[in-house]
Amino acid sequence: MQAVSGEALRRALFAPRAVALVGASANPDKTTGRPLRYLLRHGYAGQIHPVNPNRSEIGGLRAYPDLLAVPDGVDHAFLMCGRDEVLPAIEACGARGIPCATILAGGFAETGPEGAALQARVAAAARRAGVRLLGPNSIGVIDTAGFACSANAVLEAERLLPGRYGVVSQSGSMIGGLVSQGAARGIGFSTLVSIGNEIDLTLGEVAGLMLRDDRCDAVLLFLEAIKDRATLADCAARAQDAGKALIAYKLGRSQVGRDLAATHTGALAGDDRIADAVLHHLGIARVTMFDSLIESAPLFRGPDGRCRPSPGRRVAIVSTTGGGGAVLADCLGALGLDLAPAPAAVRSLMRQAGISDGSGRLIDLTLAGTHPAVVQGVIAALMADAAIDAVAMVIGSSAEYRPDMAVAPLLSWQGAPKPLAVYTVPAAAASQRHLVEAGLAVFRSPEACAESLRARLAWRPPATDRALAPSEDAAAARVAAMIASGALSSPDEAVARSVLDALGIAGPPGEIVTSAAAAAAAFDRLGGPVAAKIVSPDIAHKTDIGGVVLGIDTPAAAAEAHDRLTDLARKAHPEARLRGVLVQRMETGVAEAILGFRRDPALGPVVLLGTGGVLAELFEDTALRVAPVDLPTAREMVAGVRGLARARGYRGAPPGDTEALARAVVALSLLAHCPAIAEAEINPLLVRPEGQGVSALDALVVAAQP
Repeated sequence: MQAVSGEALRRALFAPRAVALVGASANPDKTTGRPLRYLLRHGYAGQIHPVNPNRSEIGGLRAYPDLLAVPDGVDHAFLMCGRDEVLPAIEACGARGIPCATILAGGFAETGPEGAALQARVAAAARRAGVRLLGPNSIGVIDTAGFACSANAVLEAERLLPGRYGVVSQSGSMIGGLVSQGAARGIGFSTLVSIGNEIDLTLGEVAGLMLRDDRCDAVLLFLEAIKDRATLADCAARAQDAGKALIAYKLGRSQVGRDLAATHTGALAGDDRIADAVLHHLGIARVTMFDSLIESAPLFRGPDGRCRPSPGRRVAIVSTTGGGGAVLADCLGALGLDLAPAPAAVRSLMRQAGISDGSGRLIDLTLAGTHPAVVQGVIAALMADAAIDAVAMVIGSSAEYRPDMAVAPLLSWQGAPKPLAVYTVPAAAASQRHLVEAGLAVFRSPEACAESLRARLAWRPPATDRALAPSEDAAAARVAAMIASGALSSPDEAVARSVLDALGIAGPPGEIVTSAAAAAAAFDRLGGPVAAKIVSPDIAHKTDIGGVVLGIDTPAAAAEAHDRLTDLARKAHPEARLRGVLVQRMETGVAEAILGFRRDPALGPVVLLGTGGVLAELFEDTALRVAPVDLPTAREMVAGVRGLARARGYRGAPPGDTEALARAVVALSLLAHCPAIAEAEINPLLVRPEGQGVSALDALVVAAQP
């Protein structure tokens, strides 16, 4: 049987004509008994075939001994059998022409090598049989049009609230949380899927199927990890074509990044920061609060119903309660958004209504301005003002007790020309529901409101791969030629410098020496002062062992430094291969940066720029982007690192060559086209005075594992 895809797969997963419940229990309270009860409760109109070799009837329906005995026409099999029975069940699905199956059982790759081997056999059997698989560890599929094929206890609810958003979650239990939390807000969903181990169908592929559904305006993603970037990228491109938003909540912000290699870059980037950069690159909005995931989607729907860029950082706050407005303003400011002052048109409206227009940025209508005509007029004026990027309406007690005053005027602003967020200070459940039903983004907390606005204003469509300029192509080719010559077989600083030279990133002149006399002679040729550094492919962080000596100002001092560094290295790393000591002319500049490249095994290549020197990891003042980057992006990165303010001419200081720094960022990011290099780092990268370029003072390259 040929595996189904596209629209046929979407129907089989979310709206099958008939479903087989393999391993169905006659006890309706057991995990394997609940799906039958839930399908019946929530109005599934197709045929249901329980499969249990020990029962002839379950729940009033005929039961079958195995899948080979069920009637023809089954589109979806929910496999609730034990782990060891999954493989024969998949083979039976293939024999009966059942195009897709969901695997409830756990105990596969997440348990270790034995489980991983079984998972691989199941996947291989499914490919041979032409069966598409959801799971293992999937609690099932919930489609609010009737196919509630899940063991999730949230389906005990008498009714599922339909809505305009799909959900794909790597956590089965969070499906129930989203349904319950959404219902409390009047927010419903079209389809919700627990993705499990992604043995076959990935999160990106399932989300892409949801985007085909006319009922679905946006897809919410609950991520524990990004397992398949390629299918997620395809999904993001499909979302862009459809004008629909992808909004992700990803776990992992508190984890320290895995140190996969010996660079500062690995520690500074971390898995979560790389995931953040990848999501932004793919055009997937990221939120960090669960409430934001549930509440933010309407912000991404433009006046024509499509998700379009709405860039900026200036938010106007209109409030009927000064305290509530101030709280939201504080949250916005903490996230780096600017509070837009009231424009002249708004101040005029306020004076006409007898309200003081104040001197602050908060547009506080006070109790006197809690009137439909005033609210409507102020919102209209803000929407018309080009200096304002988004509007937030904060409503006090009137939201609960006088919704006709400040709530009712907002109901007509669905599809506003700019993002419009509503934060109600009191619970005001009835007003919140009315606003949600009108298609507005309504928030229960100022924190979720603020971060959702930031996510909306920061959202960009998926980035497109750019063509390399001829000079960039040539630089990448030079590095590739070096790699082909075997230079990376034992990478040390000399090799790293050769890579940087090929990319066009210069460093100070220097020589590798292997004796004290040669060090003294090198000093004479280079002129002082010089630095001396141990060179070894086995010692990545030289400063950790005292492997760097600075400010050497005589030939004798250079000779002494050689012997001291060699002795230190042998004591600290007896097994290390010592190539010699690098004697290098010291240089001065305006600022020091760290510039790093990293190829994440799952998420791909990124480039990082931050404050340089030995304290780089302490300050974590960095900008991170998916590599390769273009020059405008590199300039944004330079502008985004606070510690490089001096290089930008902070408080009248002589500026550094930030344009050369941006060009170096672009150059190092070209390593994205050199898969043999896993990581590279320049720390510090000296930013010299304007017009004088940059200089790589220390360099490191890590080869990719074969």
